[in-house]
Amino acid sequence: MTPDTRTEPQRSAAAPLGPAPERHRTGPIQIVIIVLLILIPVCYGAVAAVQSYDNDGDKHAKAQTSGIIHGLPSRMQRDLYKVPVPYNVSDAGFLEANSWQVSSLYVQFTTSGGGLDTFLAQYGTSRAALLDGRITVTAAEAHRVGWTFPAGHHWAGADLKAKGSTPSHRIVVDLDNPDRPSVYVVASTVFK
Repeated sequence: MTPDTRTEPQRSAAAPLGPAPERHRTGPIQIVIIVLLILIPVCYGAVAAVQSYDNDGDKHAKAQTSGIIHGLPSRMQRDLYKVPVPYNVSDAGFLEANSWQVSSLYVQFTTSGGGLDTFLAQYGTSRAALLDGRITVTAAEAHRVGWTFPAGHHWAGADLKAKGSTPSHRIVVDLDNPDRPSVYVVASTVFK
């Protein structure tokens, strides 16, 4: 037998080995999905930012125009700032003010004599702790919410310092009518 003289055809160095690779084509559905994956988070973030800005602006505008929001603070705010508003109060109002250093809740209400005693008892104190003629709320705090404490009224106040992480409380009471005292409280938490 003679050796096979057939030779294999020579391949050029540039010729591919195997089948040609398929080109990956991006279809219209894939393009829409990619665009949505990019646009949805961006739009959500923009809407959230606008809503957050508007809500803060609304609160700030309300506080600037009215000085205080009429009604009671939420239960969560009262619990957070440890302000135990008694039942059956009238002329209630509040304002929450926050900054990097201090968070404060301003609360005002008119109550009964027994309501005042109950309110003070929640702090572990009594009317005996109220000092006649003492205005414990600072002028800057009073100005922020439009409170005035003019002479000619029977004012009494107490400054209850914070213990641990609890808020401090500055309380001023108008005792012109002992059966219907008006109470003004500033509860503040200082961040260190």
